[in-house]
Amino acid sequence: MPALKQLGTVVIECADPAALAAFYQKATGWEIAYSDQDFASLGDGTPVQLAFVRVEGHQAPGWPDGATYMHLDFTVTDLDGATEELLGIGASRPVFQPGDGQWIVLTDPEGHPFCLTADTTGN
Repeated sequence: MPALKQLGTVVIECADPAALAAFYQKATGWEIAYSDQDFASLGDGTPVQLAFVRVEGHQAPGWPDGATYMHLDFTVTDLDGATEELLGIGASRPVFQPGDGQWIVLTDPEGHPFCLTADTTGN
């Protein structure tokens, strides 16, 4: 049996956990489970939750420079519609877009990159 059973939470370092949790709450529809000035988390009973922790002096990762160590991928039903909705709530769309249109890279309000890919399963 593997030592690690299941991924439970992805924790993202940031300057303002409550604000970043609010952005992802609007983006995902997941409920904010906890929020204060140093930590916030959200999830809707899904196996993996998102959490945000304050790091003093936090600097946003660069895109597409080598300072980006990880990013989130989200599957969406309508790639263009989801992109417009996320831009409307505070995401940004960097000029550099790899993948020849197979996915779209956006950044959250603190500059963390995340990708949108179209759901090809029809679910």
